[in-house]
Amino acid sequence: MNVMITRMPYLSANIEQQWNLCRSSIKPWNSLQNNVPIRHVGRTCLKSRNSPTNCSIPIKISVFLTCGAAKVYFGNPLVCCESRSRLAGYRTSSDAKVNFDWKRFWQYLKPHLWSFVAAILGALVVALLNIQIPQVMGGVINVLSRFTHEQDSKLFISEMKLPALKLIAMYLGQSFFTFFYISMLSNLGEKIAFRMKSDLFASILKQDIAFFDAQRTGEIVTRLTADIQDFKSSFKQTISGGLRAATQIIGCSVSLLMISPYMTCISMLCIPSVIAVGTVFGSILRSTSRKTQAQVEKATAVADEAISNIRTVRAFAMDDQEEIMFVQEAEKAKDLNEALGFGIGIFQAGTNLFLNGTVLMTLYLGGYLLSTNQLSAGEVMSFLISAQTIQRSLAQVSLLFGSVIKGLAAGGRVFEYINMTPSMNLKGGRIIPDKFLKGEIVFQNVTFAYPTRKQQVVLENFNLSVPAGKTVAIVGASGNGKSTIVALVERFYDVDNGSVKIDGYDLKTLDPSWLRRKALGLISQEPILFGTTILENIRYGKPDATDEDVRKAAQLANADEFISHFPNGYQTMVGERGATLSGGQKQRIAIARALLKDPKILLLDEATSALDAESEKVVQAALDNARKGRTVIVIAHRLSTVRNADIILVLNNGKIVEMGTHEHLQQLKGYYWALTYQQQPQAEGG
Repeated sequence: MNVMITRMPYLSANIEQQWNLCRSSIKPWNSLQNNVPIRHVGRTCLKSRNSPTNCSIPIKISVFLTCGAAKVYFGNPLVCCESRSRLAGYRTSSDAKVNFDWKRFWQYLKPHLWSFVAAILGALVVALLNIQIPQVMGGVINVLSRFTHEQDSKLFISEMKLPALKLIAMYLGQSFFTFFYISMLSNLGEKIAFRMKSDLFASILKQDIAFFDAQRTGEIVTRLTADIQDFKSSFKQTISGGLRAATQIIGCSVSLLMISPYMTCISMLCIPSVIAVGTVFGSILRSTSRKTQAQVEKATAVADEAISNIRTVRAFAMDDQEEIMFVQEAEKAKDLNEALGFGIGIFQAGTNLFLNGTVLMTLYLGGYLLSTNQLSAGEVMSFLISAQTIQRSLAQVSLLFGSVIKGLAAGGRVFEYINMTPSMNLKGGRIIPDKFLKGEIVFQNVTFAYPTRKQQVVLENFNLSVPAGKTVAIVGASGNGKSTIVALVERFYDVDNGSVKIDGYDLKTLDPSWLRRKALGLISQEPILFGTTILENIRYGKPDATDEDVRKAAQLANADEFISHFPNGYQTMVGERGATLSGGQKQRIAIARALLKDPKILLLDEATSALDAESEKVVQAALDNARKGRTVIVIAHRLSTVRNADIILVLNNGKIVEMGTHEHLQQLKGYYWALTYQQQPQAEGG
């Protein structure tokens, strides 16, 4: 059945009745109704009835059946879904539920408490000087006003000397303590940010593999970089500017009360309304800030995946589409940032309007009180300067408002990851002594489903025993749980029911770090190399290995010959993810890396499936060398690579349907025979 949709300008009631009749006679309509293939403007997607919509169009529907065709015009608007892209199913983070962890922040601040106190005292000194300067300035104005009509210069210099020296001393003190508290806060902010970044990275590395299955790399990188930076900037600005502004507001308010309680009370009448409006704006802006940071995270994820997979992007000529996708996500972030800036701008504009009105009212009332001799010119000037200090402080607070909102949101996102507790620890547990480690593996009544797909059970009541020192090959069609077995032995995931044991010990009781560092060696289908030298890539398997140990492992993996032919030998840079090497070369380096730690159990997950015939032959020879004296589990699609295995298992729907040697399974004429038969034409054609 095929459903085609095009634009139609009108609706026919009779045809709609025919359509309803036709629809009721089509048996698969219910299933089709919930999952309609929609084609519109060159885009195709599956439109779910409950999915969000973003556009609507009148439609023409043609239903083609084997017995004929019924063309129906349907005038009700039908929604079309968004253009299909690799962002389908993008996880939206629940930042609205993320709160700033003040207890955790105190743990970072506590070791630097004295530096923090010193910075606060420096900021307080600056604020107190700013409060006192208007008082001294008022004395200067009084001297100036008194000598407006007098010409005694000596007396003027004598009376101006003391207030002028006070002002000079205050200005010098203000400059010094400004430098002091800013430098102290800068150092403090960097130290706290460093610890937070280190703990965040450590926490990320400790998370379960399921965490990385659900998260995109760009999201994680954003929290390590942009969120830490936003929090650090907000912390330094809030403490320095906020503390100074708060002190100046309180101190200058006291000064205003001492100069003229009447003018001060009138000036303060509007402050409660400003605080109420600011509270409402704060709630709105915090929500907008969280959405903005989540969107920035999404745009970063798009860019990260495109750059990391640039060869795939280039191979499918998706450069333009990736650019469009990034621009769209970046534009959404831009729009949210603009909305955030618009909100902060409104708040600051309203604050400035209120403050400037306060100054105007001060000038008016001050002039009136001066004309009635209730205040002197110096007192009016002191009141005005103090009011302007409060104005600047409030303006600073309004500027800090957006920074605080951004910083709290960023800090909450960082602490969310730092406080995450993995379900399995990376360290701790039993260690089997080398002399007792044999390598026997037993799966006992194992039931498992991936954490991201709990409804889809991969293995159910699965049982398997791999004798020590034997090679067991597991074959079968894709999606039957072969790689899952390797993942469970590596303890990338814990089983839902049952147990996986090595030499009689449940994996859950063994030290995971020891298990992966000493007992297990994994060689996957697509080995990932780091952007460093060949030497260090191999040494990654055992960091304390000598250069000679690395060379011996390379020789065992049939890699020494091609490495030695490079101009720089083992010092050759492989590029990001080994981009400058062929598939066979990368695979042999990965084998050498695994063999360097001399594991008792070797796990080969499609280790040769991506190689050409010649490279496969060389790599297979390396693997045959590596198997000696080890327990080996081989996952393979190419059955030619598993003929020499001691035991071959055939998996189907997560269950073992056949078991035996290659010759035995061939005689059964069952699943294994069918798989080999399917591959025979390929072998002959190749």
